[in-house]
Amino acid sequence: MGKLTTFGKLRVVVQGRDHNPPHFHVKGPDVNALVGIDPVIVIRGKLPSDLWPEIRTWAVMHRAELIAAWNALNPHIPTA
Repeated sequence: MGKLTTFGKLRVVVQGRDHNPPHFHVKGPDVNALVGIDPVIVIRGKLPSDLWPEIRTWAVMHRAELIAAWNALNPHIPTA
C-alpha cells in the first residue's frame, strides 16, 4: 500500500491487487472511502464534507502521480 498524502487524520493510499475502476482510498477514523482517479468522484463511502473539496482538488492536481501509483501497484489492470 502506498500512502501518498494526508488530510488531517485522513490518509490517501493506493492499494495493490485492487479492482477496477482505478481509484484511491481515503482512510481514517470512521472514514473508508474509494475515490475514482478519472473522474475524481466518490465511488463508495463518505468523506467529511469540509475536506472533500480539498481532496478533490489535490487528486486533480496529482492525477499523474495517482495513475503512476495505480499502474505500479496494479499492473494487471493499468490505466491510461
